[in-house]
Amino acid sequence: MVIMENIPDNIKTIIKETYPYIKEMNPAQKAVVESGYLKNESNYIIAIPTASGKTVLGVMAALQSILNGGKAVYAAPLISIQNEKVKEFKKFEEHGISVGRHPSSSDLSIMVFESFDALTRFSWNTLRDVDTIIIDEFHMIGEFSRGPTLECAITRAKIINPKMRIVALSATLNNMKEIQEWLECEVVEHDYRPVPLTKEVLNTEMFSTKNKNDVVCKIVEESIENNSQALSFVSTRRFTESLADYVADKIGKKIAKEDKEKFQIVSDKILEVPEKKGSLPTSTCLRLAECCKNGTAFHHAGLFNEQKEIIEDEFRAGNLLMITATPSLMYGVNLPSRSVIIRDYTRWTAQGPQSIPVFDYEQMSGRAGRPQYDNEGYSYLIAKSLDEAYELQDKYVNGEVEDTNSKLIENKDAVYKQIIAQIASSLANNPVEIQEFFNKTFYGHQMTNNEHMSAFAEESLKYEIENALEFLIANGIIQATPEGLKVTGIGNLIAKSNYAVETAVKLKEYANQMEELDIGSLIYQLALTPDLPLISFKGRKSKDPVREKIASLGLFAVDIGNSEATTVSLIEWMNERNEYEIENAYYVYAASTRRSAYEASLLIRFLKNILEVLGKYSYSKNLDYLSARLYYGTKEDLIPLVLGIKRLGRKKARSLVKTFGEDLRPYTEKQLQKIDGIGPKLAKKIKEYSNNL
Repeated sequence: MVIMENIPDNIKTIIKETYPYIKEMNPAQKAVVESGYLKNESNYIIAIPTASGKTVLGVMAALQSILNGGKAVYAAPLISIQNEKVKEFKKFEEHGISVGRHPSSSDLSIMVFESFDALTRFSWNTLRDVDTIIIDEFHMIGEFSRGPTLECAITRAKIINPKMRIVALSATLNNMKEIQEWLECEVVEHDYRPVPLTKEVLNTEMFSTKNKNDVVCKIVEESIENNSQALSFVSTRRFTESLADYVADKIGKKIAKEDKEKFQIVSDKILEVPEKKGSLPTSTCLRLAECCKNGTAFHHAGLFNEQKEIIEDEFRAGNLLMITATPSLMYGVNLPSRSVIIRDYTRWTAQGPQSIPVFDYEQMSGRAGRPQYDNEGYSYLIAKSLDEAYELQDKYVNGEVEDTNSKLIENKDAVYKQIIAQIASSLANNPVEIQEFFNKTFYGHQMTNNEHMSAFAEESLKYEIENALEFLIANGIIQATPEGLKVTGIGNLIAKSNYAVETAVKLKEYANQMEELDIGSLIYQLALTPDLPLISFKGRKSKDPVREKIASLGLFAVDIGNSEATTVSLIEWMNERNEYEIENAYYVYAASTRRSAYEASLLIRFLKNILEVLGKYSYSKNLDYLSARLYYGTKEDLIPLVLGIKRLGRKKARSLVKTFGEDLRPYTEKQLQKIDGIGPKLAKKIKEYSNNL
């Protein structure tokens, strides 16, 4: 069997056993290996299409370092990708390679960009032990939120550990030469796709309809006939639900009996999730379960995490016909399908609806075609009319991908955080050294080497840094001393966290004005920061219930939006209402309450740290209780129980107190087991806890 010539035998053996379906290298992989990829130590950008084997190529470089006694990091943009890769790479442990999430304890560690950035700021000795870093989805360097973090982490890593090899796995970028010069690397680009991709623009007139959803139905009906699947991208959460509903209703009668039975199992799994969490199914859960009965599902942030995992796993297993999702799914998880349908080519932004870039169209289209299953993938962009179809064909199918540009200076928070990071990590202590660092970033490279902007590069950057320093000094985050710039206690907290500077400033202002602990006011303040995931309204129903609850908390809000909905939901969560009750009372996507409550509990700890830095310790105990209340979703009286007894949870804890009272010492383990959900093991733990009080 010819598999991978020019590859060392020890690496070849591991790859063959870990990925048994790879019989030989494809043309793109061969091009990379034949370029000397495993024979030299050069940095590399590997730019080949989705599903062409980028991950395996990255893994080869990682294995090469590890088998030579070194360490490797695999950096990914999202936790969902991190989790996926941890599972995939765990197979390497059969070959004596430890796999984890941090290089201090693993040969191969899988990290999100923010964790790798933290490594470059505070763990220099560990960073110097890393021989190779593989950067997945490297093209995200041009993205507004995560791009600046990635480019600054790379810049710092090159300064601290110049011998570390960088291997960037990317989609094809339009301005590759510019990026290549900055990264000082070799580039291998290849257009090979294991499954050829056909891109088409369809329009409603072709199907004698005015409704784009009817076109989606036709594609799904064709998928049923071909025993294949479809991914459909729409612009909003609400549209994912309405489209899944519409298609499920239209195709219901065309589904075979055996498929109906398969879909029913998926539907049942969806409804088991809230039940296991002590809640009746919310209306969103019921709607999703109904869609699943006919093989369609919607996927968005308003679902329970477990439900999203069920949808992903069942789709991969071929037990769903279609998933409808917002474009964020294109970066989230590996969900290829034979057909990709891009129903909406606009996205909602702060400036209103905007057309998606060509790059995003390419990323979504790239999901089409399942290796090992399909001979061809199909991407369908849907237009309302023939004229619009011609425009979309020119712009997206025939158009060029936009240049990838640094968003570092556009993202003010990123500028603040990187300045704080440089000072806190002792890499800079004056404006000149800070500017030297920024000059080495991708932004600095682009400005310096741009024939139209190079004359302004130095003064422009100096101006941005001076403004940022002024802001940071004014807000007590850094201070000027005779020895140079230093971070304050607050600045150090920010440097060691992943929170936005705006969040820290708001919480510091709130802490300075705090005279007593007002829980409603504090939760509302958290909901106004950029770091708390918001619980959103489900539609256009009356917002009066939220308005009334906000008023009852003594809070004033001119407009009622997601921040107010989140505040109310979290207050209700701490008062032991479940997702079903919260959703029915306020018409919000309550399934995301747990995630929001978890993040709010961490933000409360961050506020506690801020208060202690300011010398205010009197709130510490109450804030610990509040953080625990958010985490567990309980009233204050249950906190000792849920903290003291692992896996008890609020529902069983409340049943215990209602049945036996607060003093559980007089009761036997057998009596405790009368409470629903309490078995012998848990009863024993409860008894041990109560006897030790």
